[in-house]
Amino acid sequence: MSKSIARRTLLRGAGVALSLPWLERMSDAAPANGVQTLSEPPLRMAFMFMPNGVRPEQWTPPGDGEDYEITPHLKPLEKFKNDFILLENLWNRNSVGRNGHWPKVPIWLSGGYVQRTTADDLDTGATSADQLAGQRIGSLTSIPTIELGLDTPRNGIDTAGGGFARMYGSFISWRDRHTPVPKEIVPQLAFDRLFRNNRAPVVSSVNPKDPALLSALQRDDKSVLDLVLEGAKSLRQNGSASDRVRLDEYFESVRSVEQRLEASLRPQKRWINQGKFPLDRPAAGIPATHEEHVRLMLDIFILAFWSDSTRIGTFMFGDAQSSQDYSFLPGVRGGFHSLSHHADDPPTREQYGKIINWHTEQMAYFLGKVKSLDEGGTSLLDNSMIMFGGSLKDGNRHAVENLPLFLAGRGKGALRPGRRLRAPERTPVCNLYLAMLNRMGIMEKSFGDSTGALEGLS
Repeated sequence: MSKSIARRTLLRGAGVALSLPWLERMSDAAPANGVQTLSEPPLRMAFMFMPNGVRPEQWTPPGDGEDYEITPHLKPLEKFKNDFILLENLWNRNSVGRNGHWPKVPIWLSGGYVQRTTADDLDTGATSADQLAGQRIGSLTSIPTIELGLDTPRNGIDTAGGGFARMYGSFISWRDRHTPVPKEIVPQLAFDRLFRNNRAPVVSSVNPKDPALLSALQRDDKSVLDLVLEGAKSLRQNGSASDRVRLDEYFESVRSVEQRLEASLRPQKRWINQGKFPLDRPAAGIPATHEEHVRLMLDIFILAFWSDSTRIGTFMFGDAQSSQDYSFLPGVRGGFHSLSHHADDPPTREQYGKIINWHTEQMAYFLGKVKSLDEGGTSLLDNSMIMFGGSLKDGNRHAVENLPLFLAGRGKGALRPGRRLRAPERTPVCNLYLAMLNRMGIMEKSFGDSTGALEGLS
């Protein structure tokens, strides 16, 4: 904040005194007494983001038929070829003519147009597909959506990269055109978000008899968070962009607890899988190695779906210019972003390709796990739509046409995997999102810059 604010008087103006009880759910997803269960598994939807593009010749197979040969980047996924659709010729037209990385990330899931503003005035032009879904059907689960990642958000302006706020490249989930949804990068905290809340937020006030508060509390449609937000408007408006993200994250934690309390009073039918998911509560902090960090976060993501804590989620393998050092891979020396600009130097280009292959190996791990989980005769993969890809086709040249994408799962029979789907050139990727939203029961007529729901998925 621009001014020092005492913690206990942060929301003094709201006149709210709130102390929420602990909430905890069993990790084996056993139903509580009286909870009604669904008769069949629900449909889930996930978006998995990889930064820094690919080597196009190692991603896109030659030819144009439905069948295709496995390329080097797809080699780790070969045994899952019958479980995904390789998507081609999709793009975001609002990526053209912009900075190479930063503005392309937030519109990957929205199709909006990112304004070149200061870090205190973010504007991506649209809400992301996952958050729209959460707004429409998120009340069916205890957590509307889950957002996981690996990199901490970045601050400041990238003056060498077109003058865009680096924060744009730190988030793919946007609650609205101005508000990113914070992603959790600490495994234990991500796990706790699913099953426990032993650090419930406390909001204090020095004036609980505030007439405005008493009047507001008499209105049944007024949530505690609404009161908190009213009292914090000036703080949010006067703070920096990073301050607003912190406040939004805090408010979201309050909203999450409030929604769980509401759900406990009006429980929705949920899907209950048998047995215990093989994952204990992680240790505190970030794991020692990057691979361990990735695998643990992917396991938590799967657990969120398997336990029916949420049916909508996003996962970021890295931010817009992820500088994660991949020297732990044989033959690689350096970071992902730096090696993506290989300038067609063969040794550098080879190292870049190895990093991309490592990411598809992680997706093979992920798909293998979700395919192995039985849900009463079908698998979690059968009952999901899992999109993987990025906002750049060619990481070296920042090309944006024909994005590297695939869609895994059978969508409860709404998808026909095991082939490639070549859409007409320059088809909006938002056509895909519209089709996915429709399959989730969200019957929007349009989304982003869509020209209609993508055909040929089933």
